[in-house]
Amino acid sequence: MNNNFINEFFGIGILNGKTPENLGVLWRSAQNLGASFIFSIGNRYAKQACDTHDAVKSMPYYHYNTFEDFFNNLPKGTRIVGVELDESAQDLETFNHPRRCVYLLGAEDHGLTKEAIEKSHFLVKFKSTLSLNVSVAGSIVMYDRQLSKPRS
Repeated sequence: MNNNFINEFFGIGILNGKTPENLGVLWRSAQNLGASFIFSIGNRYAKQACDTHDAVKSMPYYHYNTFEDFFNNLPKGTRIVGVELDESAQDLETFNHPRRCVYLLGAEDHGLTKEAIEKSHFLVKFKSTLSLNVSVAGSIVMYDRQLSKPRS
């Protein structure tokens, strides 16, 4: 057994998600793509019709009222990977995903807050002319993690 997999985990969530449907689709993808847990910050959506696999009952789900609450309750050693179309963001195609991290997405219309960007350990982006639906963007990031790439 490869011990590296024992020491790895990741979670994914949305900051101030705009619609419950986006969260439900993201949760379904998270369950299919190996996430250890899911979370939401700000807006809370307990049950989604589009979460047909009922991921919220199949994996840990955490809700935080504020970004500060989320940040203060991260598991020890967890890195925040903000997903944002930003000049300073690294290209996802060449990014080495941390062994232990959370992927943080913002709502399509506002993206991540200034505080979330500043406190992210990494920012990543991928080639896209315009912003994508948040659940699509999260699915792309999780799929990229599944590829045989080195971990940092």
